[in-house]
Amino acid sequence: MSRSLILGAALSSVVVLMALLSFVWTPYDHAALNIPDKLQLPNAQHWFGTDHFGRDIFSMIMVGARTSIAVALVAVGIGMALGVPLGLTAAARKGSWLDELIMRGNDLVFAFPSLVIAILITAVFGPGALNAIIAIGIFNIPVFARITRGAALSLWEREFILAARVAGKGAARISAEHILPNVANLLIVQGTIQFSLGILAEAGLSYVGLGAQPPTPSWGRMLADAQTMVSFAPHLALIPGLAIIVTVLGLNLLGDGLRDWLDPRIRVARA
Repeated sequence: MSRSLILGAALSSVVVLMALLSFVWTPYDHAALNIPDKLQLPNAQHWFGTDHFGRDIFSMIMVGARTSIAVALVAVGIGMALGVPLGLTAAARKGSWLDELIMRGNDLVFAFPSLVIAILITAVFGPGALNAIIAIGIFNIPVFARITRGAALSLWEREFILAARVAGKGAARISAEHILPNVANLLIVQGTIQFSLGILAEAGLSYVGLGAQPPTPSWGRMLADAQTMVSFAPHLALIPGLAIIVTVLGLNLLGDGLRDWLDPRIRVARA
């Protein structure tokens, strides 16, 4: 097991455990205002200090982890649930009008970044975590569709697929029973990468006011609130920024470690 996998799993586990713990315990109420204690530096009572409303930053970081993970996880789930079947279908119908329709639809979605999609959705339905999930999820669909199609195309000419076709299995059954299990490793690795990108996207959307709305804490909105106070209270920006960096770094290391662990060609080369 590689060091990147161990380190990535450790960092990711810390963030996930912190988010889960926030459901049952936080040092303080993350929404409680305490103006006399505002802008305190990290100390024994407030481990990460307090913000301009006297709220405990450590408690906000814990609940913010829950928000970021939930948004990114659901968004990646949407991308996989819709993108993987589309990719399998396109690969099974290579060269047909259906393949062309799916891939040109992917190109259309790629033309609009998640932030632009979020702005369009917000203009109709208003800002919120749900709209952030929809925007990030829509952007993930073509990512998984392309990855799945590319991996599946290399398998359709393999001998075991030809044997399945001779046995009378249809394209849908072959995709489900033979193609999908053989591309699952690649999808797992890509899922961890998209998860980290989802964390960044959620922070970015919250930074511009399109993500989770008050009083729900969000790392991106914490950065936005701190931008005018960096000169005299730098911890307001440093702590949520470090939380984002650690989370994204952990997930990327986890993805690299999983790729090395799950890919037999890399294991053989290293042996």
